[in-house]
Amino acid sequence: MMNKPQALHNSLTGIKGLVFNEPLLFEMGSPGRTAYSLPKCDVPEVELEAILPATEIRNPIDNLPELTELDVVRHFTRLSQWNFSIDTNFYPLGSCTMKYNPKVNNETANLSGFAQHHPYTPETLSQGSLQLMFELQEYLKEISGMAHVSLQPAAGAHGELAGMLMIHAYHSTQGTQRKKVILPDSAHGTNPASAALCGYSVIQIQSDERGLIDPKKLESIMDEETAAIMLTNPNTLGIFETDILKISEIVHSKGGLVYCDGANLNAIMGKTKLNRMGVDVLHFNLHKTFSTPHGGGGPGAGPIGVAEKLSPFLPKPIIEHADGKYTLNHDRPDSIGKMKAFYGNFGILVRAYTYIRSLGPEGIKQVAEMAVLNANYIKASLYKHYHLPYNGPSLHECVFNDKLQLKNKVSTMDIAKMLIDYGFHPPTVYFPLVVKGALMIEPTETESKETLDDFIVTMKKIAELAETKPEVFHGAPHMPVVSRPDEITAARNPKLRWKPERSELS
Repeated sequence: MMNKPQALHNSLTGIKGLVFNEPLLFEMGSPGRTAYSLPKCDVPEVELEAILPATEIRNPIDNLPELTELDVVRHFTRLSQWNFSIDTNFYPLGSCTMKYNPKVNNETANLSGFAQHHPYTPETLSQGSLQLMFELQEYLKEISGMAHVSLQPAAGAHGELAGMLMIHAYHSTQGTQRKKVILPDSAHGTNPASAALCGYSVIQIQSDERGLIDPKKLESIMDEETAAIMLTNPNTLGIFETDILKISEIVHSKGGLVYCDGANLNAIMGKTKLNRMGVDVLHFNLHKTFSTPHGGGGPGAGPIGVAEKLSPFLPKPIIEHADGKYTLNHDRPDSIGKMKAFYGNFGILVRAYTYIRSLGPEGIKQVAEMAVLNANYIKASLYKHYHLPYNGPSLHECVFNDKLQLKNKVSTMDIAKMLIDYGFHPPTVYFPLVVKGALMIEPTETESKETLDDFIVTMKKIAELAETKPEVFHGAPHMPVVSRPDEITAARNPKLRWKPERSELS
């Protein structure tokens, strides 16, 4: 039997390899090249202007590159080799929860019966897909304890919006529309945006010295004009809101509702249920908790769970099961309406369903246990090397900052950039805003002890370099093709179009 492999410091640092300089697509190709071959048109050709109004016709694009299929494939493959991904190494983004996406999820989503199922297929011929969606709803209800679930929202923030719309609809039926929503200062940035989109003004409540909501402060600002409190539990500092029952009692006593951002469900699923904490509305981030792909602007899913009193307002249609048949109920007079075309991003739902079925109840519980264990292992290993502004019990993530390194003029951004040279993606930086210079680390349950050990050794080495050689941080990262782009200028003055001069193409 082979001995267990040991983690080697810097074993994944990029020091050798073949990395290609890659031009822009507009700098490639040659007139007459093409990447497709179509049969001769078998219908009469018609000028576009004859069938579309001029306002709907795009102006021609000058100097559009003409490329072969091989040109295009090699270009994007080479660019992919510049990128970092969860399939290459550790991706410890706090709050964003970049866990591994099991390949079996893609296999099931690509089954022809799912991938080629047209959304206009009649219900009688869609029983398998409807059954999967209905069962996923039931699993999410069981995991969260919520009474009803809708799968329609297309992202976490979209789920937030759906939840706030339902809260707005609920208060309208009570005859007393309210004006305010309370949020902790550690809230996700999308929380106040979702509340504002529904016409609410946002009232911020400051965290106490523990990094938690102070019930006394909450009681002093909660009134009959407040529609809800939006909180995250565990919160954005990775700390469980120990006063959650008191918080819910205070809000409910004034007729308000409790919205819980489900971003950190990964820490507690299988261990407790949100309905027991007095939560009325909860959204699920399938990418954070149930291993569906994350980011990149592609399709996502942010299902929404609600208490019984909010069920009439769920997006329609809802999926029902009776007499052995699965049906879509559109007869929902109090519904907030549709949140997404058809029934949501179905391929993402298949992936989340596969993940839950693969794990089962015990596996779901073990996910939370391992996520908490991994985060606390990192926290216990690094707290002497990086400042820990909130040193109470934490769950799935830990938040350090750069206070110890700043004395040598090494900032959070410097630490993050140096990590890239050692083969790791940086953690979340400068968030949550309640922590100045935050380094927010979330390892998730999918990382091995060897990977965590290598990351810990690297973080210690970076802390040592900040003490002994702070000048090496200037210009880091040194290894990648792109080092430190001017991110502020890129954000404030983006260059979204590039029109080459003809001389550049000659």
